[in-house]
Amino acid sequence: MGNGSILSQLESYLSLTNQRETVIASNMANVDTPGYRTKDVDFQHELARAMAASDGSTPRAAVRNVSGLLERPDGNNVDIDREAMKLSEVQLQYQMGTQLMKGEFHQLLTAINEDQ
Repeated sequence: MGNGSILSQLESYLSLTNQRETVIASNMANVDTPGYRTKDVDFQHELARAMAASDGSTPRAAVRNVSGLLERPDGNNVDIDREAMKLSEVQLQYQMGTQLMKGEFHQLLTAINEDQ
């Protein structure tokens, strides 16, 4: 079934956006933690890796430290404005994924109802 593959890919996409959102939220929660280093997920790389997975599973996204950010005297380099922007971006990505998933289910429902 062709839609099975698309649904599986959308599931991986949504899982990765959820994982990235969790990392960004963690950054925001640690904005005042001395020595905390900003983390992120290379979304494009992880999405390509998930799409290439032959078993249809969504691998756990690799979380990496973000370099090149301004560090405060306490060693923390979280920029709350950057994180808020990244959070908005990932929320839009998730919303797009859910809309695509909804469209796929609507097509399946239409196909089922046409057979009756």
